[in-house]
Amino acid sequence: MVRTLRDVCGAEVKLAWHTDRELPAGTDLVALPGGFSYGDYLRCGAIAKASPIIEAVLAHAKRGGFVLGVCNGFQILTEVGLLPGALTQNAHLRFECSLVHVKVESQGAFTPTRGAVWRLPIAHAEGRYQASREVLARLDGEGRVGLRYATGAGDVTPDANPNGSAEAIAGIYGENRKVFGLMPHPERMSEPIHGGTDGRLLFQAVLSS
Repeated sequence: MVRTLRDVCGAEVKLAWHTDRELPAGTDLVALPGGFSYGDYLRCGAIAKASPIIEAVLAHAKRGGFVLGVCNGFQILTEVGLLPGALTQNAHLRFECSLVHVKVESQGAFTPTRGAVWRLPIAHAEGRYQASREVLARLDGEGRVGLRYATGAGDVTPDANPNGSAEAIAGIYGENRKVFGLMPHPERMSEPIHGGTDGRLLFQAVLSS
């Protein structure tokens, strides 16, 4: 995440530790990376919710700052209430590590071109997005579904859904459309040596917002 933002996209990057109580001065974008915070004990993101830094992240979002959560970061954003729904065990109950395609469903700060198809890697055991029918209807109605799992041609099909996510959802926006969470890893597909640069499009979009 740091390499992509700093070395690939040219952003000024400062690190914040989970026990910090303030974000670095002048923060525009908070990026919560993937991984296994606190070993994913209890459930993914549940213990991270109690980290001291979270209050600063919530305050940053309330002020209208940009927040990005990737994989475990997405799980944390649902736990702290910045995004609705939850990430649960994959439908097939296995860790999924593969390359997938996602279709940009709505244009926004992190998803610049509606209808575009990105090829991105996933690596998760609890990436199945679930929410109530009311929440799903609201996400659809407000254009807050940013990404759906799809075929390389952009068709949203059951076979293209790697984890059983409701409505093939791979990424969603918060209410003010400045908070975005997704399960695929754009930072792992941002340089030619990775095998593609589709992920760079997300970072370039928000850094130019």
